[in-house]
Amino acid sequence: MTRSFVFPGQGSQSVGMGKELAQNMPVAAQVFEEVNDALSQNLSGLMFEGPSDDLTLTQNAQPALMAVSVAVMRVLEKDFDVKLSEVSAYVAGHSLGEYSALTVSGALKLEDTSRLLKLRGEAMQRAVPVGVGAMAAILGLDFDVVQQVAEEAAAQEEVCTAANDNADGQVVISGHKAAVERAIEMAKEKGAKRGILLPVSAPFHCALMQPAADEMANALADTNISRPIIPILTNVTAAPQSDPEDIRKHLVEQVTGRVRWRETILKMNELGVDNVVEAGTGKVLTGMVRRICREMTATSLQSPADIEAFAASLK
Repeated sequence: MTRSFVFPGQGSQSVGMGKELAQNMPVAAQVFEEVNDALSQNLSGLMFEGPSDDLTLTQNAQPALMAVSVAVMRVLEKDFDVKLSEVSAYVAGHSLGEYSALTVSGALKLEDTSRLLKLRGEAMQRAVPVGVGAMAAILGLDFDVVQQVAEEAAAQEEVCTAANDNADGQVVISGHKAAVERAIEMAKEKGAKRGILLPVSAPFHCALMQPAADEMANALADTNISRPIIPILTNVTAAPQSDPEDIRKHLVEQVTGRVRWRETILKMNELGVDNVVEAGTGKVLTGMVRRICREMTATSLQSPADIEAFAASLK
């Protein structure tokens, strides 16, 4: 069996995330404390108890999701002696999950990742005033059709583009709100099953995020990135990368670029991966993997019981 670990992105957060881990696994609790210290913020308290509106804020959700993913992997390593390089050929993460992947593979330090994701969330929010942009999920159409619809929906000087190619028949568009709303109606005329505006505070992964990309370029220029212990399939290339300078460049490009998740999973399959493990909050990526490639098995690790069962299955 050839395995890859993957890490979730924004939208998977929920109040209570990581709480059971922290209560039962001291190693996980230590990860949450390290993130709190790096941010000078009681983020774990917000994760465990809410309120939901505060947790959902981009600058909180991003480091919170990373923290749980890293905690799961630290517990595997420290408590069950499961070494990533021995049980996985690749890593990947959906949008901010790419930072989780880079942290667990040794390319980024946890404290640096925490600060980068806080900044990333704040920069994304600053880039576009609330209400100006929007994102929507288009269900039931192929990527090429959705991209064409998005381009046609973008009026002069407006942005609308396919932002996340998540799975067959599941594409997220992003841009100016008026253009996104037009695209939803046009997609329905093309046969889309549904077009759903997403409850997000900014239009991620489109050209409107360029100010945020510029901020991240400055921050990443001052951040040490090491060679990961196993290759990462980056969002913007859907191909394995290990060179630190390529990774740095792709993290900047990712802010405005498309998340090529469907292509990433298909590339993993092409590379011989037949089992994908989602580490962190929720099971969103597990579901996507099963839709993208039926030849691959997928499982999620988020609770102590999940981790223990997975470690036992390796023996």
